[in-house]
Amino acid sequence: MEKIITGSAGKRGTTVRSDCWIEISSEKRSAFGGGSSEGSSPLSTHHSPLIKSKVGSLYCEAIRKQLEELAAFFKLEGVTVTIEDAGALPFVIAARFEAAVKRMDPSVSAEYLMPFLDGNVPPTAKNRLRRSRLYLPGNEPKFFVNAGLHGPDGVILDLEDSVAPDEKDAARHLVRNALRSVNFYGAERMVRINQLPMGLEDLKFVVPHKVNLILIPKVEEADQVVAVEKEVLALKAKHGIEDDIWFMPIIESAKGAINAFAIASASKFVCSLAIGLEDYTADIGAERTLEGTESFWARMQVVNAAKAAGIQAIDSVFSDVGDMDGLVKSTLESKSYGFEGKGCIHPRQIQPIHTAFAPTSAEIEKAKKIVMAFEDAKAKGLAAVSLGSKMIDPPVVKRAERVIELALLNGLIEKDWMVTYGND
Repeated sequence: MEKIITGSAGKRGTTVRSDCWIEISSEKRSAFGGGSSEGSSPLSTHHSPLIKSKVGSLYCEAIRKQLEELAAFFKLEGVTVTIEDAGALPFVIAARFEAAVKRMDPSVSAEYLMPFLDGNVPPTAKNRLRRSRLYLPGNEPKFFVNAGLHGPDGVILDLEDSVAPDEKDAARHLVRNALRSVNFYGAERMVRINQLPMGLEDLKFVVPHKVNLILIPKVEEADQVVAVEKEVLALKAKHGIEDDIWFMPIIESAKGAINAFAIASASKFVCSLAIGLEDYTADIGAERTLEGTESFWARMQVVNAAKAAGIQAIDSVFSDVGDMDGLVKSTLESKSYGFEGKGCIHPRQIQPIHTAFAPTSAEIEKAKKIVMAFEDAKAKGLAAVSLGSKMIDPPVVKRAERVIELALLNGLIEKDWMVTYGND
């Protein structure tokens, strides 16, 4: 009797939801035939799939049909497919099946690509709002579908720290399928790849699938950003992609902090520079505290490097999801330092962060007065700008213009505010 070969992927158990576990087994030396992927399925011809599903009464036949289509696509012959389903959506089933196939035979290179969800890619830009970015563990599909409903500026499908080493391959397929199939409701579509060089392989699973931004973790040298740029440009050329894909390097070590400006200016596609304080404080041998004195220098290094390079400075996550007062205080502190965004590890953190980063009514009113004074001086051909008895320096005008820009982006004032100013 031939040795049974198997491949499995996914999760099972009483606590699992929106996921599935799939096992494919065969007594043949090779389960892959050379026939056409069209026509009757080898799976249905030889073995009927064994389906155990929490939603079997409603979707058992749909699951069976999808498994048969997947088996036909991968040209499987004489295999037994077992699935334990906990409400997995089709893109999850497809990802788990493909991962199981490739674990059974790593030489398989075919990709089963779900159709793109129409209208699922929002416009993006180098300077778009990135006040909040919500981390979603890349191997936990239960978090994907509703993430955009919470209104984050960006959602991060994470392939790095939140994914166990032996699940990296399965997470890649899941993240790829999510980019094609999940509606994130206007949030910027971000993926955090693994630390280089592993992260370069991750790019093959995200660049062709309309990702907006790639987070590059644990960056210590500009060459790492250049390596990502080179691979992204090659993949864009290969797949005929014209849209820009932005980079957000993350500073997470003493060496990275020292080289922050070189990293921030390493590529024209770097739109933001972030700091990760858990890894940074571990690297310098310090305990992370609420006061943050141990990381003040590094945070200001990131802010100054970002501003010098003309990009956004993004602060670390606030890790205590139960301390909302602490979150607001930390975010206001971030804003006072010059940061423009902060990471989120729970949806409840999003709106407090947005509110804290938005300009206050007093800040907006002051900025309006300064900008109007500046416009009035220009109209009169004056070289100096004054507000009442005070002269206004160019840096003050620039800061006021940024406040107005943020107020517009946050929807706090109308685009034609100058027309109605003074008439309210």
